[in-house]
Amino acid sequence: MAKFYIHTMGCKSNQFESAIIRENLKKNNFAETNSIEDADYYILNSCTVTGKSDKEAFYLLRSAKHKKNTIKTVLTGCIAQIEKEQLLQSEYIDIVIGNDEKLDFYDALLKAETESFCMTGDIMQLSYFHKAVLENTTKTRASLKIQDGCDNRCSYCIIPYARGKSRSADIEFLIEQINRFSKQGFKEVVFTGIHIGQWGKDIGLQLLDLLKAVEIETKISRYRLGSLNPLEITDDLLNFLKDSEKFCPHFHLSLQSACNKTLKSMNRFYTVEQYLEQIDKINEIFDKPFLGSDIITGFAGETDEDFEITKQNLLKSGLSQIHTFPYSIRQGTLGAGLPNQVDEKTKEKRADIIKQISKEKYNEFIQKNIGTKHEILIEKQPDKKTGLLKGVTRNYITVITNSDDKARLNSLADVKILKYENNKIYGELL
Repeated sequence: MAKFYIHTMGCKSNQFESAIIRENLKKNNFAETNSIEDADYYILNSCTVTGKSDKEAFYLLRSAKHKKNTIKTVLTGCIAQIEKEQLLQSEYIDIVIGNDEKLDFYDALLKAETESFCMTGDIMQLSYFHKAVLENTTKTRASLKIQDGCDNRCSYCIIPYARGKSRSADIEFLIEQINRFSKQGFKEVVFTGIHIGQWGKDIGLQLLDLLKAVEIETKISRYRLGSLNPLEITDDLLNFLKDSEKFCPHFHLSLQSACNKTLKSMNRFYTVEQYLEQIDKINEIFDKPFLGSDIITGFAGETDEDFEITKQNLLKSGLSQIHTFPYSIRQGTLGAGLPNQVDEKTKEKRADIIKQISKEKYNEFIQKNIGTKHEILIEKQPDKKTGLLKGVTRNYITVITNSDDKARLNSLADVKILKYENNKIYGELL
């Protein structure tokens, strides 16, 4: 029986797809191992959002070969789709499987071994959605991939070329999958995709159509949405979510900058004023919602004055947390050819400043929740350090409770948040 070891980089879509790969191989008599030295195949599901992630991927592949020189290294994911010609030259890569092939991984692996070690088609010509089904997972929350690809051409981003155009799973398929998750005992489902706000665009529908169907036709208690463009959060969508008994007050806004000049250079078609107003509206409509965001520092042409504008706008925003990373030039994007590229040291320094703002914002958000009552979904695994139960509130706070009663795992419970100490939030079950 062949054994495999899989390592996943990057986004939730990749994490979902790795679970599909894992399940697909096990169904075909492969066994998973936690040791590279014990594996016949080392599978790396890669990310290519930044140059740093590319370097990490190649380091991991080299490392696997050094640990066991007879192991077959299999590279899949976004690097495999974008860099396939260069990858063919690498002595550390035995097989390349693109994003268009990886959800039929076993078949793609056999073809790659018998015909060629590179199995990647033209992702831009792919018109169908892989109806991937994740049958088994050890996680408390089930992930449901509702969409793949992206029709935008933001000047910093290579992902549309790695994932292709936006493609949607149909409502009937998604409802069927959710009802299957319900029978398996899941209490929460997370909607994932590359750009979920574009769900339905290719089939004459809107994301709101899907959410309404889910609200009516399913029994799962809680749902979360992935990242959305600020302009995709319409008043109609907000009014629906406000009245929903199932969708959590958890938003992640794909902002990228808080300076209008930089947003224009990025080909982001909204203004800072629009999304600051949107953030205020969400905070007014919902009770203590979680509002996350993404910010890129040091995009081409970003001056000290531009960054100061971003900094001040983020400080006054009602965000709860900010994920930030320095801009990374990706060949093949418009951003790579723009003048006045920012040096790496300045990018990192600016990122550190935003990270500090994020810490302050998150602390403010948690303090608002101290002393308040919340529903949590208790996770299947207790906290590793304390052995106590932990769970996630509807507004995305992980709370360690005062109980170690494992009979309550994977159940909903009420908790009062008591304190925030050493980067952990503690609460008392009610």
